[in-house]
Amino acid sequence: MNKNKVISYINIVIGALLASFSVACILLPNDAIDYGTAGIAIIVSMLSGANLSLCVILIFMPFIISAYFMVGKDFVYRSLAGVVVYTAGLEFFEKIPFELNTEHFLAVVFGGAILGVGLTLVIKAGGCIDGSEILANIIVSKISDKTGRNYSMSPVLITFNAVVYILIFVLINRDAALLSLLVYFIATVIIERFTDRFEAIKQVTIITSKPDLLIKDIKSKLNKTCTIIPSKGAISGDNTTLICYINYFELNKMREIISDNKGTFSTVSTIEEILR
Repeated sequence: MNKNKVISYINIVIGALLASFSVACILLPNDAIDYGTAGIAIIVSMLSGANLSLCVILIFMPFIISAYFMVGKDFVYRSLAGVVVYTAGLEFFEKIPFELNTEHFLAVVFGGAILGVGLTLVIKAGGCIDGSEILANIIVSKISDKTGRNYSMSPVLITFNAVVYILIFVLINRDAALLSLLVYFIATVIIERFTDRFEAIKQVTIITSKPDLLIKDIKSKLNKTCTIIPSKGAISGDNTTLICYINYFELNKMREIISDNKGTFSTVSTIEEILR
């Protein structure tokens, strides 16, 4: 395992611990619930009395199994590491006496911020601890494969979490739903700020003098195609510019492809919308 991977896994561990601390010690004691599949796990645990960590694992596992076939092994390994640490953290922090002597609103704001920082570390390290992100990635990939168009994950994530908050409103209570919505807003603002909107489409622009191997790797490892543009550098001379559209969870694989093909210059930008 190289140095960058070690750093990635360290960030995943720290991020997952921050997220589990936020949920167990701040959000749940202040009547707020996490979002995504973690939110569903919390609802199930509250209504059934089942162990929270067990609920998180059981609900997350179908998504991680699907990701193994759809997203790739490296993403699955990183996500598994994150969810194992997250559930272990929940089990540990639930037994730790911790109390914020402040209003519910301020506690939830603080907890949502810590949750956002933790999830940001996990996502930037190439993993996730929420099945809704895997589901959104799979749905968008399937639609893109069938239509040949690129789509943002935002509509899927928003719809999924809207369902979660409706369930909280109906099955728990109104205050919990509103406080949980505040958690979602604060956490996602932090995540979007530091991941440059991970749910949006990413445009990768690669300048290279040897495009054939890159194109072959991108096709075989990411199942993506490229726009090929002849270009010329003031110093490097004739070369080729490749433009490829991917999602955030495919960035690590793209970085590996680019690093394996030396002599390239590449940039990544966020695309708000693709018109056809």
